[in-house]
Amino acid sequence: MEKMKRKSYSESQRHEKREGRSNRSGYKEEWIYGINPVLEAIKAGRGIKTVYLSLTRNEKAQEIEKEVLSRGLKLQKADNFFFDSKFPKGHQGIAAIVSPRTYTDIEELLDIPVKKGETPLFIVIDCLEDPRNFGAILRVADAGGVHGVVIQAYRSVGLGPETVKASAGASEHIPISIVPNIKHAIKAMKEAGLTIIGAEADMGNNIWDMDLNVPLALVMGSEGKGLRKTVKEDCDMLVSIQMKGRVNSLNASVASGVIIFEIMRQRKGNAAIF
Repeated sequence: MEKMKRKSYSESQRHEKREGRSNRSGYKEEWIYGINPVLEAIKAGRGIKTVYLSLTRNEKAQEIEKEVLSRGLKLQKADNFFFDSKFPKGHQGIAAIVSPRTYTDIEELLDIPVKKGETPLFIVIDCLEDPRNFGAILRVADAGGVHGVVIQAYRSVGLGPETVKASAGASEHIPISIVPNIKHAIKAMKEAGLTIIGAEADMGNNIWDMDLNVPLALVMGSEGKGLRKTVKEDCDMLVSIQMKGRVNSLNASVASGVIIFEIMRQRKGNAAIF
């Protein structure tokens, strides 16, 4: 009996996987999982179709259940098999079917700091492939006051469930623009008066010696390969992080965190003066 029940559930899950795809491919719904991603999606006003909670009771689950019910959202309980078979480790016994993410046009993205009266700061992703790295970059972007992130539609990681989980919910609060070719986005940013800096290990200017209190777009390359040659050529300058260790490179999310917080440090210092 148990085997028959699980087989039926698996068939249902396969159907859900066919139907629950991302907006990037024209799908009507998508999954997110983990406590922070689901809670932040609810707080951000994302369209929530169903929230799934583990039958295992704990203090955090009770808090989430109260939040879901107070907002009149659909809640469904599920066993550990449902979560373990559908999501990677770290699902924390909570998931949700949500409406597709809404992306921002590049023109609208560039207008965000103008409306806020702030010095522009963006991150451009060049063919990054690791969803956990991308999620960590989005977390850095949210913490560091980045106005938006640009990714390429092809040959680049998307905003899937693993990315959202790694972002700890930050992906709900960062405007993201998907473009056919980031070279066109870089051109638009230059025309808007931004300086384009590309992060590249052991090349270009030492980030600690630069004046970063200007309109900026930071371009981060892929794991291992870094920035593509044509993208390097489009950057106004290349920057690197001076290090003392024997391993002279950092992954994309760590490097972006170091650079973004150096930018924030300089800008906050100047803001205090004026």
